[in-house]
Amino acid sequence: MKLSIIIPAYNSEQKISKTINKLKKNSLSGITKEIVVVDDCSKDNTYRILKKITGIILIHHKINTGKGGAVRSGLNKATGDILCIQDDDLEYDPLEIPRLLKPILEGKTKVVFGSRRLDKSNQYSSFLYYFGGVMIDSFISLVLRTKLTDAITGAKVFTREVYNKIKPIETNGFDIEAEIAVKTVKAGFKPLEIPISYNPRTHKEGKNIRWHHALPILKALFKYSMTK
Repeated sequence: MKLSIIIPAYNSEQKISKTINKLKKNSLSGITKEIVVVDDCSKDNTYRILKKITGIILIHHKINTGKGGAVRSGLNKATGDILCIQDDDLEYDPLEIPRLLKPILEGKTKVVFGSRRLDKSNQYSSFLYYFGGVMIDSFISLVLRTKLTDAITGAKVFTREVYNKIKPIETNGFDIEAEIAVKTVKAGFKPLEIPISYNPRTHKEGKNIRWHHALPILKALFKYSMTK
């Protein structure tokens, strides 16, 4: 069994080495692991740092495509039986991946979402960010007629079978989270949500998502929920 971990990286010179080091420490018995990092035309030293790191598959974008574009490149390159998306900034702890992977290995599900909202101890960078996420998840649950507490989480793990049913991935921005969630449910898979810890960055610390990103997320929600 092979696990591919895809990391979309952008201007993460302060965190990318720590993220990869944590991933390398993950103990996954019986699992072959590959780490696919996509530098999305970073303006800082991220790409220079990545070129010095061994044991990864490195993709470099000469033009910035957005998170969705970077994830798509990583998914296209990955060869694993199971695919995992891991953000580059340690908001999601890479050491929790084995917990997300476990239900798939046990045959309980084929797709797992790490839910920030199921862990009540988590804090958020602002009330507006929290409230906006809750509203989007409520819309997604309503439209798809299923209960998801954190459909737009950046911590997603799914089998190659799921990916083959939902590809091609088309969105370029943060709306990729909605696209994957909607397509997964529409394809007949039921995501299993697992509580995860969350350590949010502020915008001063480099957080890239803004309030206006909610608009393409909602657009993707309605577009893919209406697609057969």
